[in-house]
Amino acid sequence: MTIYIAGPMTGLPDLNFPAFHDASAELRAAGFKVVNPAEINPDHTMAWADCMRRDIKALMGCDCIVLLPGWMDSRGARLERHIAVQLGMQVFDLQDLLKTRRAA
Repeated sequence: MTIYIAGPMTGLPDLNFPAFHDASAELRAAGFKVVNPAEINPDHTMAWADCMRRDIKALMGCDCIVLLPGWMDSRGARLERHIAVQLGMQVFDLQDLLKTRRAA
């Protein structure tokens, strides 16, 4: 299963990249293939719309989306979740998915 990570970036220190990288490491350690927007768009100076175009393209190749804490406050993460839901993709909260994986 290939997972796309969505969460808040804009306005957060270091664009919240540490949270994205931590989530990627945990999910990969649990055996998932991960698409991390912080890896797709490492340039902090890129325009939001340019980043979203890349991110949405990457989302299309994934099986599900995992939401980081604070995703509701992120215009981009809300858009990514909306697209995933409309396409019938599974949507998970990061901690819930990791708990389920550990219990299995």
